[in-house]
Formats: sequence, structure tokens, C-alpha cells
Amino acid sequence: MSAGCKSQEAAASGQSSSIYVVVWATWTWFRFAGDQLQLSTEANYGFAAGAIAFLVINAFLMLIAAYRNLVLLFLTTLMEVVLVCFLLSTLNKLPYELEIAMLALVSLICIYGTLASLINFMFSQRVLPLGPPLFKEKMKSEISEELPCPVANSRLTSGLLKIAELLEEGGVCGIPTDTVYALAASCKNPQAIEKIYNIKDRPAEKPICICISSVEQLVAAKPPFSPLLWEFMRNVYPGGISCIVSKGDWLFQLGVGAAYDRVGTRDSIMIRVPDHTVTCHLCDMTGPLAITSANPSGEPDSTHHSMVINRLGHKIQGVLCDGDSNEVVASTVVNCLRIDEGIIGIVREGCVPAAKVQQIFDRVKGTML
Repeated sequence: MSAGCKSQEAAASGQSSSIYVVVWATWTWFRFAGDQLQLSTEANYGFAAGAIAFLVINAFLMLIAAYRNLVLLFLTTLMEVVLVCFLLSTLNKLPYELEIAMLALVSLICIYGTLASLINFMFSQRVLPLGPPLFKEKMKSEISEELPCPVANSRLTSGLLKIAELLEEGGVCGIPTDTVYALAASCKNPQAIEKIYNIKDRPAEKPICICISSVEQLVAAKPPFSPLLWEFMRNVYPGGISCIVSKGDWLFQLGVGAAYDRVGTRDSIMIRVPDHTVTCHLCDMTGPLAITSANPSGEPDSTHHSMVINRLGHKIQGVLCDGDSNEVVASTVVNCLRIDEGIIGIVREGCVPAAKVQQIFDRVKGTML
């Protein structure tokens, strides 16, 4: 017997016993002291009203017992009959034989239930049967099966492996980043990136960026970036800033592969290096990921994995659950195509203020002179 089952049964028994102590005390007082005190008819009606209240309360206890075990359900059902006897007693219409029979049955079931609970607790197993519940509560595993898509825990290696496998198979998954939740697809699967457009109802003319785990991964691909661009990137990565740079064959060395034509525009590509351990580990497993915010186009960003599941779970293949996001808006997008001319452009102001981005650029530019 699990500790959870024991605590549930103990709670249900405690609820029943506390109510029944009051019932027995009330009935005993009425049964043996009522005649001596010569209670009025109005007083009898008061006890009758109390009996009816106990009947209603016990009906709820019967429902709770139906989710516990048959012995508890049988006891609460007998108590419902006993409470009917109490009501008849207040109206002076209770047959003496019925009273004796019901009290005897309640005594027997109480004795058995007490012994069974005590022995089962001592031996930590069901030595004496209490019977299965009439109704079964849904377990967590059953609830998770009802989710619209598979979910994984970001704090478990098995969770990361599960999502990585789904991405490798061409699936689209919701993942956490250092800003808001994103939809991700492997850059090895152009069809998966196409799915993102359909899932989000995203306009075809809006490009999708790529996410990598570190600047070093970018250095290894040997893109022909100027020293100024490299220095700027090293100052803004990792973090909530995305840089638009010139596209080129170096993306194949980075691992973009067959998805070259499905990410960015014809001449440019936006690169994210999130300051998020989970996302970076995932990118190390899968290679570059094509990502975009995990929300239907035109709607607010998703700031918790439950939002991704509720809004897009029926359309995607999995969600990596990481709780609340670190930000409530997406990254700030910086156009670096003219950076060698001393110019950057803020395409979208996100979690990093435009003024701060400009300060970083001015400082970097100053050191390069």
C-alpha cells in the first residue's frame, strides 16, 4: 500500500469519524436524556432537522468513500440508514428491532475496518482486504496521456533527449529560451521549418532565425565577418539580442544543411545565442535550430509552457517544459548588415532596450578605433 493511499484513507476515515462522534453523541443524548427532560414537540423537530443535516453531510462522505475502498463505502452507507433511524426516532416512529439490527451491523463493520486498517498499516500491505474503490481517480500518468502532445521536463537529461529525438525526426517542438518560449525545428529538416509557418499561420515573407549554442560554434564555421562585427557579437552574445548578418556558404559548415533556403532571407540570416543552459544543451545535441516565438501570429508571446501546450499543443510534436519564462517579450533584433559603415538598425525592440544596444555598439566601435 503506497503512502499516498494510506494518507487518503486516513483522511477519509478522519472526516467520517469526526462527524459520526457528533452523531452518536447527539442521538445518545436524545435517546436517553430526552424522555427525562420531557422535550417539547418543537425540540423534537429541532433534532429531526439535525438528523436531516447529518443525512446530507453523510451523503458527501459516501461519495468520498466511493473513491477509497468498499469497506469505507459500506460503513458510510450503513450510517446513512442509521441516520434515517435517528430521524424516525425523533418522530417517535422507529421500530425497536430496526434500531438494534442497524447498530449491530455498524458495530461489526467498524470492528472489521479498524482491525483491517491497523493490521495493513503494521505490515505495510493489504493483509485484510478493504476492497477496491467503486470509482477510480485519474492518476498523473493518465492525465499526461490526455495532453495534446508529448511533454518533457527540461531539468532531466531524459527530457532533453526526448525533445532532441523528436526534432531529429522532423518534428516541431516548443522550447524555452532566455526570453519567451519558441517553436523549434531542426535545420536538417526543411519540411519541419515549413510546418512552423503552417502551425503559426505565419506569413511566408517573414523569415525565421537560427539558434546556436555559442559564439565559438559560429567561429568554427569561419564566416567572413569583420573584426567590428565579431567584437559586437562577443559583447551581445549570449543574451536577448538577435543579430542579422549576411548569408553565405559558411552556414553549411555551421550545420544548417538542407534548410539553407528556408531560414532567413536570400541574402541575410538572423542568429540567436540564448543565455539559457537548457536551450544551449539542446542545440549542442541537434545542431542549429530554426526558431520563432511559440504563439499564433499576431497574438502575445507564450511565457509559460502551459501556454504553448494550450495554444499549439494539438499542432506540434512536443513541448520542453521549463515553467515561467525569464522575459515577457522576445529578443531585440539588430540589423548588422551595415555595421562596417558604423551603422546598426533596431528592427524590433524587445527585452533589451534599443538605447542599451546602441551604447554597447558605440563602446565597441570606440575600442576598435
